[in-house]
Amino acid sequence: MEDPPSPHPSLRLGRAPEGGPFQHVTMRPPLRVWVWTAAALALVVVAALLWRGSDAAATESTTAEPAAVPEGTPAGSVSAVWTAPTTPTDGAPRSTVDGGRVVVAGEHGVRALAVGTGDEGWRYTRANAQLCDWTVVGGLVIAVFRTEDRCDEAVALSVDTGVRAWTRNLDLRPDMVLSSTDGIVLVASPTGVVTLDPVGDNIRWRQAPGDGCSIEDADVGGAGVAVLQRCTASLQVRLFDGYDGTPLWTRDVTDGTTLAGVEQAVVLGGDAGVQLLAGADGAPLGPPVAPATEDVRVTGVGTTALVLADGTLAAVDQGTGAVRWRTAAVGLPFGPVERALAPEGTSIPVPESDAVVLRDLATGEELSRSATTGLRAGGLLAVAGPVVVNQLPDRVVAYR
Repeated sequence: MEDPPSPHPSLRLGRAPEGGPFQHVTMRPPLRVWVWTAAALALVVVAALLWRGSDAAATESTTAEPAAVPEGTPAGSVSAVWTAPTTPTDGAPRSTVDGGRVVVAGEHGVRALAVGTGDEGWRYTRANAQLCDWTVVGGLVIAVFRTEDRCDEAVALSVDTGVRAWTRNLDLRPDMVLSSTDGIVLVASPTGVVTLDPVGDNIRWRQAPGDGCSIEDADVGGAGVAVLQRCTASLQVRLFDGYDGTPLWTRDVTDGTTLAGVEQAVVLGGDAGVQLLAGADGAPLGPPVAPATEDVRVTGVGTTALVLADGTLAAVDQGTGAVRWRTAAVGLPFGPVERALAPEGTSIPVPESDAVVLRDLATGEELSRSATTGLRAGGLLAVAGPVVVNQLPDRVVAYR
């Protein structure tokens, strides 16, 4: 049997023979393929635009390994080794030192620097939001941001590493101020106070002033949350339990009284002098510890209140109001110094005009002195190993 004739060569190549009835046809994708492709491209463009305008794209968040406190103690003479700007919203010096880190703030966020060198360890900034206020408490930086008209977003970051612990939405006035003590973050504004749990991020309680009253100042410490409020017929100091908001006591005070701070006692300044009120019932603790003045600041170490008024630092027993000792100072000590410098007790760094003097907390006795050039007045002074950190309203300066 003969083999069938071979197809025309052009047919073997898939082409019609010359002059034949078939024409070359170009296959085009179906319409649905074009529709799907266009939709996919549109989604890519929309996603890119959304990303560029999103919080994620506007947020710069870095982390770091924990920073250790440098070893050693302040030398007999120290000088500035680094400085960095910072911007607390209320214009007051802020506690910024925590272990081996120093926290500073800017218009759009916070940064943590190495206490020994000033090198940046981590940062958290929001280009599309403004920083309302911030505070350092319990190893965390709590920062609140404003995206529109209100301060509406809060974040908690580890001071050591910058790792985010939590975020939450809030609804706070743009003129609010943050302060804190162990376990409590206080948000204060003229129309009320709010307390937050710095670890669990929940709102613990809120308190608005009474009818016809507005809040002039508020602070938080070991005694609780103290509020200075002006009402139609009086000026009052009120104290609330820091954890559940239970009212503890209310006391009328004279015009011109200011709230200097809260530790285990409530400290007031003003025309009547600097007075400590007992945390338990608001009763005055002894006579005024300093003359009449509005320039008063206070911090506490254990049972001692450190009261700075018009250039004099007084160490006051918070149980009795008795003054243990006084000395000249241009700033306020913040926190005790490590026990290696004072093994028999607790010591504090007191800033003088030309030196940082380590003093025994109980007696005021001078233990050591570090000559310090260019020490600016009005700061909070802390010691971290060999580094002395002066925390000022507009900047932090480290001496070594």
